[in-house]
Amino acid sequence: MNTSPAADNPRVTVTLKALVDLAKPAGMLSLGHANIRAAQSGNYLSHLKGRGMAFDETRLYQPGDDVRRIDWRVTARTDKPHSKIFKEERERPMFIAVDYRATMAFATRGVFKSVQAARLAGLLAWAALKQGDRIGGQIFSDAGCQELKPQTGKPALLRFLNALVNPDYNGAAVVNLAQPLARLLHHARPGSRVYILSDFRGMNSAAENHLANLARHCEVVLVHIADPLESSLPAQGRYRFTDGWREVLIDSGDKQRLQAYRQRFQDRQEYLQKLGNKLRLTLIPCTTQQAPLDALNGSRSRPAA
Repeated sequence: MNTSPAADNPRVTVTLKALVDLAKPAGMLSLGHANIRAAQSGNYLSHLKGRGMAFDETRLYQPGDDVRRIDWRVTARTDKPHSKIFKEERERPMFIAVDYRATMAFATRGVFKSVQAARLAGLLAWAALKQGDRIGGQIFSDAGCQELKPQTGKPALLRFLNALVNPDYNGAAVVNLAQPLARLLHHARPGSRVYILSDFRGMNSAAENHLANLARHCEVVLVHIADPLESSLPAQGRYRFTDGWREVLIDSGDKQRLQAYRQRFQDRQEYLQKLGNKLRLTLIPCTTQQAPLDALNGSRSRPAA
């Protein structure tokens, strides 16, 4: 995930052991069972759709069967009306999307935003395992994307944790959030719970449209990860920053620049809040200093009823 001289620093990179050690604290995390927006007319919310409905069999039509579930192919072939029968899926898919782009390789306090994202993802995956849900996800960076199909059990969990430590990217480099969200829309099946862990830089109208389409069929939770410095530059002075290879010097004495800097972050926060309310998403703020469990169990900004 990081090839700089600081690659062994747990504040900069994540290890498999660190993710495995999250098993115990994950027992204190409750994912809940919120209603999921169903792929049906209007704003109807279906408990059954939240867990997903899988095709079971086709049988002869019986009085009272929903005509929308008539299997027209079998009916045409046999010249007798047949209905499709569905059963509720017992295991709900969880899809965890993790942002490893260059903007996530940053922190002034706590851990890198990318490390925080990995820890949050690890907690969510362990909680999903304990809850009996299927675990899958997406990891994306400037090098491309990797998707993992949701599967059941500890092998699926370990596969996801290993991918968090050593991603195997494919496809084009990620320029903005529209690309991974478009892929997410393709891979996350209806009825899934989808967590997106990111600083949400690079949102545009295309990304918003993909997110809106995703929210129509899945429960979407946005986890906004930020460093304290992003909300406000420190007191007047000159500060040196490094990525292990390069250094940059920032002078925070320019009041006009300082105000513009603060305003950009506030604008992003307000944008995400409005987007969450508009699309009925859950928004969870998390700083690089916060304990991941506290962030996930803490106060959340939920969509209006």
